[in-house]
Amino acid sequence: MSAILVLIVIGVLITLIFKSWPTIKTLGIGFLWGKVWDPVGNIYGAYPFLIGTLLTSFIALIISVPFSYAIAIYLGEYNPKGWLSNLLKNTVELIAAVPSIIYGFWGLFVLVPIIRIFEIKWHIAPYGIGIFTSSLILAVMIIPYAASLGITLIRMVPSPLKEGAYALGATRYEVIRSVIMPYTRTGLFAGVLLSLGRALGETMAVTMLIGNTSALGHSFKEILFGPGNTMASVIANEFTEADHTEYLSALIELGLVLFLVTVVINLIGKRIITRFTQN
Repeated sequence: MSAILVLIVIGVLITLIFKSWPTIKTLGIGFLWGKVWDPVGNIYGAYPFLIGTLLTSFIALIISVPFSYAIAIYLGEYNPKGWLSNLLKNTVELIAAVPSIIYGFWGLFVLVPIIRIFEIKWHIAPYGIGIFTSSLILAVMIIPYAASLGITLIRMVPSPLKEGAYALGATRYEVIRSVIMPYTRTGLFAGVLLSLGRALGETMAVTMLIGNTSALGHSFKEILFGPGNTMASVIANEFTEADHTEYLSALIELGLVLFLVTVVINLIGKRIITRFTQN
């Protein structure tokens, strides 16, 4: 079964390379640095979508990690048993089961008007939609992945370790900081990686809220609060409109780039986990 899974992944990679070969041969590595995406003029550059994908994913991760860890610590250590704990744990897990298009609708009707109000106060063009809005939605969507794994890991910390720390006079905060967090850090980081993988590939909610434009702003503030695009959203928007070979090949190459970015980030994460485990 493991061999079959490996073959499937290799098959996906080969298919993506084969189908995107026309633009790989024509554009080469310059496809990654091209800043213009103009199918009418037959000009293709992945840079705006690469930046949009990485920005939305990492901003969502930065926002979600404190909430994920706080939920994990509360339900794993402070309130591990009882009806309230079970209710909160089930609610957190239920968040992961909500379809992404529902998050997209909620974002359009609830979050976007709120973001517009703040943008007006901050003297920013009040788009409402954009990279920051998409990141907020992504953050809500990926919290359950790290939180659920964190709850399980914290509850599995051996009692003698915690009891020994309490016997030495440690407070609950000191037990969490000096015993629980070091013991579970590898697993908690694995949960963060799982969340990042979910954020990188998210399509529908991001497509509804990011604004879907290949034009990047001139400053970081304009990029962050302005409309953008991710590799997944541009594929979802334009795949059915690809009416010639190079256009279709460019979209498939975007899928290949997304595939490779996900693999590279996961390999880096695995390396970090291995290092932590050895230490």
